Amino acid sequence: MGKELKITKEMVIEDIIQKYPKTTFVFLDYGLHCIGCPLAQDETIEEAVKVHQINLQKLLEDLNKATNNKQKL
Repeated sequence: MGKELKITKEMVIEDIIQKYPKTTFVFLDYGLHCIGCPLAQDETIEEAVKVHQINLQKLLEDLNKATNNKQKL
């Protein structure tokens, strides 16, 4: 039985957007206009929320909802 994939605070924003394109809209809704930003190449979600003063847990919940968490490892 596989473990569900989940977006975590340690993940790099650009990697998330590439793997889960639907998350782009979540980032935009939170004011994280990371698409195309050079910092997104190496910036984790945790680093971004600190700079933008965003609720980390809520963002993670919304990002994971956008992925539908149906893919398995």
